[in-house]
Amino acid sequence: MSTYFHFRAVPPPALRNSPVWLLRLFEDDWGTVRERIGRHREEVLDKGYLDHEFLYAGVPSPHAPDGPPAHVVLGGRPVSPPGPDRPPFLLLTAAQAGRVAGFLKNADFDALWQRARARIVPRYGGPGMEQQARGVFAAAHRDLTAFYARTAQRHEAVVKWLLL
Repeated sequence: MSTYFHFRAVPPPALRNSPVWLLRLFEDDWGTVRERIGRHREEVLDKGYLDHEFLYAGVPSPHAPDGPPAHVVLGGRPVSPPGPDRPPFLLLTAAQAGRVAGFLKNADFDALWQRARARIVPRYGGPGMEQQARGVFAAAHRDLTAFYARTAQRHEAVVKWLLL
């Protein structure tokens, strides 16, 4: 698998601020990850994660401003990476994950898409491919909404990491 952004729900009492512990959190084989995705315990976005960030936050920034729209993809408190050439882990508290879940539950995907489509559509094949691109983003929106809803329901935190 190529570059992707990985999200994982973690019960707050189990969460550690250790790069070594966080690294272990993401060492499972792809079959195990797929199983947890199916139960809304994990989620992944492909290398287009920055376009998903733009859909929600409206700005292509590596530093998301505070707030639920910005926390959907890239937001969270950075924790030191496991090595000098690796990105940091991002942590959302259970309360922050709950606010993101509320934002996503009430978000109007059509309005988000209309605001972001001028930037996103050309990157996914142009106007002739807009319906397909919109479908991919709508599916990811449903998946992220389900992931954060389940996470909020269980009062869990979220750990995010860009896997290269």
